[in-house]
Amino acid sequence: MSKLLILLCVVTMPALFATYGLAQDWDGIAIPATAPDQMQWELQPISDSFNYQSTLGNRPAEFSSRWTDWFINPWSGPSLTQWDRAHVRMNGSELAIGAHHDPNSESILMGCLSSLETYQYPLFMEARVRLADCTLANNIWMLSADSTEEIDMMETYPSSRPSANWLDQRMHLSHHVFIRQPFQDYQPRDEEGVFGTWYYENGRADWRDQWVRMGVYWVDPWHLQYYINGQLVRTIKSSEHSYLSPSGQLVQNTTTFNAIDKFNYTNGTGLSKPMHIILNMEQQSWLTNLGTTPSESELDDANRQNTFSVDWIRVYQAVEQNFILGDVNDDGLVNFLDISPFIEFLSSGIYSEAADTNEDGAINFSDIQPFILLLTG
Repeated sequence: MSKLLILLCVVTMPALFATYGLAQDWDGIAIPATAPDQMQWELQPISDSFNYQSTLGNRPAEFSSRWTDWFINPWSGPSLTQWDRAHVRMNGSELAIGAHHDPNSESILMGCLSSLETYQYPLFMEARVRLADCTLANNIWMLSADSTEEIDMMETYPSSRPSANWLDQRMHLSHHVFIRQPFQDYQPRDEEGVFGTWYYENGRADWRDQWVRMGVYWVDPWHLQYYINGQLVRTIKSSEHSYLSPSGQLVQNTTTFNAIDKFNYTNGTGLSKPMHIILNMEQQSWLTNLGTTPSESELDDANRQNTFSVDWIRVYQAVEQNFILGDVNDDGLVNFLDISPFIEFLSSGIYSEAADTNEDGAINFSDIQPFILLLTG
């Protein structure tokens, strides 16, 4: 007996939408990535709508069960960065990562948030973000506990300064593999024949002052996919990669070397280690070396330029398929996204006539409960 037929025979309306009361901010937004064959997406507890109040002196369970307001180890940040726990806060609807000049030094105080747990492929992660406007890097990334493997879902340098226009127009989508002693860092770059790292759209002035969905699908150790607003914009594998050009055309390339790990820093294992999830801002060394740092005005709260905001972040692990009563679209949840597939099923096949229980000439939401009652007697 098919899954849908089982559902029709036993489900009730309360069961079909039982989890609606647990709605999250991303409800109704489809997962753009496809889980591997014979697997389905399972929402992970780290997923967070940030719909609670949380400050340095008030870290509720919703926060402390998922996150720490620091990096994954005691490191305090690159260059002039000084991560500061007080610069991570939730205002009841979103996460705010702030930044201010340290009045007692040249450092810049800013927030860093990292997951208590680590996660591994196959995994899809997506966040809805609004960027700051102060030259600091706004990041959502993943890093292994030993800091040798890194996936950058989003690394961007938003700024309304005319001199920063090139960076302001682009999203940086990439990854790193490292050797720590002696330090060596491989990151695929255009200069090496691995294109598409800097994503740009013709006619786009910047990514600021708007909410943007950023996502990454960590398919396996040799395969990454990057998404913006639900659209696949970049794919990178060991010997091939593709990306959307500024005009929106798909560009495909191959390499004669392994584009995931060109110098075999991972000893043939690729991006395989479990990783922490990190959301933060940084003053990176290369910007400091160029003399690019935020001004007092840009870090003044009154100007509202010094906050990187995250509306929500959701993380899905691909797991072996498991029948979930009422989960018609196989996303691991039972909610309103299952209504349309259910109605579509009723509108075809042997039930196409019987399903119009109210005889109004259309099969829609109003027919579902009477039809279930008809099936179950």
